[in-house]
Amino acid sequence: MSQHPNIILVMTDQQRYDTIAALGYPYMNTPNLDRLANEGTVLTDCHITAASCVPCRASLFSGYYPHTTGVYANGQPWGRTWVEQLRDTGYRCVNVGKMHTIPYEVDAGFDERYVVENKDRFMEGRWYFDEWDKALAAHGLKKQQREEYRKRADYRERLGAFDWELPEHLHSDNFVGNFARWWVETYPVTQPLFLQVGFPGPHPPYDPTPEQAASYLARNDLPCPRPSRQELDGLPPPFQEKRRHDVEVDHDSVVWSLDPSEDQLHRMWANYLANITMIDSQVGQLLEALERRGYLDNAVVLFCSDHGDCMGDHGLIQKWSMYDCITRSPVIAWSPGRFAAGVRRSELCQLFDLGPTILELAGCEVPKSFEARSLLPLLEGRGWRPRTHVFCEQMADVNLTGCDLITMVRDRRHKLVHFKDQTYGQLFDLEADPEETNNLWDDPAQSETKRRLLDAMRDWLMESAFHTRDRMAAHR
Repeated sequence: MSQHPNIILVMTDQQRYDTIAALGYPYMNTPNLDRLANEGTVLTDCHITAASCVPCRASLFSGYYPHTTGVYANGQPWGRTWVEQLRDTGYRCVNVGKMHTIPYEVDAGFDERYVVENKDRFMEGRWYFDEWDKALAAHGLKKQQREEYRKRADYRERLGAFDWELPEHLHSDNFVGNFARWWVETYPVTQPLFLQVGFPGPHPPYDPTPEQAASYLARNDLPCPRPSRQELDGLPPPFQEKRRHDVEVDHDSVVWSLDPSEDQLHRMWANYLANITMIDSQVGQLLEALERRGYLDNAVVLFCSDHGDCMGDHGLIQKWSMYDCITRSPVIAWSPGRFAAGVRRSELCQLFDLGPTILELAGCEVPKSFEARSLLPLLEGRGWRPRTHVFCEQMADVNLTGCDLITMVRDRRHKLVHFKDQTYGQLFDLEADPEETNNLWDDPAQSETKRRLLDAMRDWLMESAFHTRDRMAAHR
């Protein structure tokens, strides 16, 4: 088989791992993602490198950890990517939808970019008009967003869950999917192709069409969390602060509640999951278009998300924390004849490992200074050395106001979360406590485990500084 396949990278924004039926979550309706999972290889323990959109994507598309890129939080500028290598090799590189470069419109190594950004850009890039804004304007419409939602009498009760009331085809995820399909169907077939499709959902506001939401609203088995008072009272101070902040400040049209009702949580979860089903439908239509045009005859399709969403777990909303519901990305690699079908690989890996994987597939040289490691041997069933630890970093951000920097280290059994300059932290035994509700940080019996993980974090930072020294010198 050719070493230069068409590569299609489909990314969602803020999609939890536990939202695909084929991965063991029967309340989901995701037939197209199920197909990819059942015909491809799933990485069941793949973790992000940063707990919010911009730093995670900057890391994924550069091959370096956030402390190396210098991009630790949303709003920080980035735009140079390994996509340039694909373009220089002869790939036609096209982005449709969200990349979240800063500024939004840099070329980021692509031949063509059709930018669609966050649904709600009240604080960042408010007056940047992307392709979706223009399409709405051409219909004499403007997107549903914070200024309009705030006029609703029940705004503070919705937890960011609203019906999409404009034409269905102009919903952001439908628009991105339709646009990507239009490009595939109309552009002269040019191979090889690198197509990145970035869906804005299910990032809030949680805004599916009422028809899609109805089936989930009718279910009584949705995983609406009810954290205990003991867990809430024991949260580290930055997360206590975040809970209060998210009630007072409506980020992404979400006003949080310190004690949401069952009905509120059920509606929020129903809308969130319905948004994923909408994306699933678009993925299926895109695959059909790619197949009709011949792109899938020799192709690799990769599906992932940049991070998850607490959705009420641990009393929190959105991201900016280090729980598995945030750090664990749903990653599927599909390429019949190249990757095994129906395989689940549980080795620890990181989302930015997809970067060198794509470069190797394209026949490009992977820079020696990359901190990301190619997953191609793992996906092809060859020898591959698993990561012993995975790491995640997050600097203070728009609604992470109670600390300067959080760093996570996780091995197969334990997770440690370090807060800069603080004596408190988090330590979880993931075998005994997979829901991460029992913080062992102050347990004397866990002192050796805590020291071992802190040592691993120190050694990782030292090795990173040494390994990337030439890259750092080149950027002076």
